[in-house]
Amino acid sequence: MLDELPEPIVQAPMAGGGSTPELAAAVSNAGGLGFLAAGYLTADAVRDQLAKTRELTDKPFGLNVFVPERAAVDAGAVAAYADLIRAEAERHEVSLGDPAGGDDDWAAKLDLLYEAHVPVVSFTFGCPPPEVVAEVKGHGSEVFVTVTSGDEAREAVAAGADGLCVQGQEAGAHRGAFDNVGIDHTGLIPLLRKVSAAVDVPLVATGGLSSGADVAAVLVAGASAAQLGTMFLPCPESGANALHLAALAAGDAPTEVTRAFTGRPARGLVNRFLTEYSAAAPAAYPQVHQLTRDLRRAGDPQTTHLWAGQSYEFARPLPAAELVRELAAGARSALAAAARRWPA
Repeated sequence: MLDELPEPIVQAPMAGGGSTPELAAAVSNAGGLGFLAAGYLTADAVRDQLAKTRELTDKPFGLNVFVPERAAVDAGAVAAYADLIRAEAERHEVSLGDPAGGDDDWAAKLDLLYEAHVPVVSFTFGCPPPEVVAEVKGHGSEVFVTVTSGDEAREAVAAGADGLCVQGQEAGAHRGAFDNVGIDHTGLIPLLRKVSAAVDVPLVATGGLSSGADVAAVLVAGASAAQLGTMFLPCPESGANALHLAALAAGDAPTEVTRAFTGRPARGLVNRFLTEYSAAAPAAYPQVHQLTRDLRRAGDPQTTHLWAGQSYEFARPLPAAELVRELAAGARSALAAAARRWPA
C-alpha cells in the first residue's frame, strides 16, 4: 500500500474529534493516506464515518483501532487521584466521571473490520493476537501496528503485521506503547534505526514532523512514509475544537508528556492542570480518561488536554490537500538540495 501512494504522506489518526471523514478523504484525494480514528467512538459511529469517507473518496484510506489495555489497574490509586482532583471539578461545576474501565467496544469494532474491508487498519496501545491480525488481513485489509521500541516491533511482526508505525517520543498525544509502564521515550530517528535493525517490513515514521524536510529525513532514515498529526489539526477539514486550535496558534507553551488527563503518557501543551497533577496521576487507562472527561470539556484551557507534538508551532490553517502538496514538494526539494551538497 505505501509503495502505491503518489505522496508518502500519512495523516495520523487523531481520536477525540481531530480525525474526520472530510480530513481523511482530502488527504487521500491529494495522494496521501488519510486516517479515521475509531478510539472513543461506538462501532456504529465508526460505521457511519466509514460510509461518509467512501462518499468523499475512492482512494485508499485507513482506520485506527485501540487495543484493550492489558495492564492491571490499581483501583485505590485511581480513587486517591479522584480525591485529589475533586476540587477542580467542583470549581468548574462538573462531576468527575465513573472510572469504569472497559475495552473501547473492541469486539464490536473487530466485527466491523471484518465486514468493512478497510484498505489499511492500524492498531495502537498494543498488538492484537495473531489470529485477529490474520482475520483482519483475510478480509482485505493491510495491518499496521504502532510501536515505540524494537521489542514491540518484533512482537508485532511475529503476530503478522504487514508494517509498523514507528512513533518517536516527539509525537503529540498518546504514546502508542504496548504497556502503560516502562515507556520507551526514544526519539524518532534513533528509534527508526533500532526498529529497522530488528524487523524487515515497511515503516511509517511519526513524531514531531512538521515540514517537507522532515519527511525527507525520515525517508532517508529508512521509512516508507511519514505520518503527521499536529500539522493537520488546524486544517479546515479537521474536527479539532476552537480552544485547542487557539492554544496551538498561540505557540507560546512548551510541551511535556503527562498521565494527568488520561492515565496514559501523552504529550500536550503545558498548562496548570498538567503541571500540578502529572506527578500524582496513576498509570490507569482508560480510568483516568473517564474520570476527567467532563472537567476536560469545561472550556478552561488550564484544565483540558491540549495534545501537541514538539514542533506544533509550525502548524497552519491550510486546506489538507494543500498541506499534502506542500509537504511533498518540500521533501523533494530537500532531497535534491542534499544531493547537490554531496553528489555521488
